[in-house]
Amino acid sequence: MQDRKIEIIQIDWEGLYTLEELNLLINDSQDYGIYQIYGKHLVYGKDVLLYIGKADKQTIGKRISQENWCNTNDSKHLKIYAGRLAGESTPKEEFWSKEIDLAEKLLISVHKPAYNSKSLSLLRDSELQDIHILNWGDHRDLLPEVSGLRWTSKLDTMVYDIYRYTTE
Repeated sequence: MQDRKIEIIQIDWEGLYTLEELNLLINDSQDYGIYQIYGKHLVYGKDVLLYIGKADKQTIGKRISQENWCNTNDSKHLKIYAGRLAGESTPKEEFWSKEIDLAEKLLISVHKPAYNSKSLSLLRDSELQDIHILNWGDHRDLLPEVSGLRWTSKLDTMVYDIYRYTTE
């Protein structure tokens, strides 16, 4: 097996917030990261994952307030979860921003929220292959672990055989 440099991104999820409570997330200096929005979808039903987004140059609350969620179907029942990157120490801004970007892309690629359909066609498989996400806290319907190794094409051409027991 070849050596790989796996990048682990840990996300600590908190929620739930409503659209009215977003003012709590607008000015907090630590509210950068990923967010999930749950609500009603005409095809998939109610209380389903609608959207995964990122906020890396502005807070999560500010970013969501710029989107038009108030005019969506059943907007009073939207549920928002904020995911903040976690680790031993805060990296420099450009690395932090890159981790947020990669985490958002891999989470969208794996979970395929209904309102992110346009984003799916823009994904570059190669940049996600060595990313591994650990979701902590209130991650709702997101898988607790997401591996780019598993969810990209990296292993598609790997030659392997089933292990066979031998007595030699």
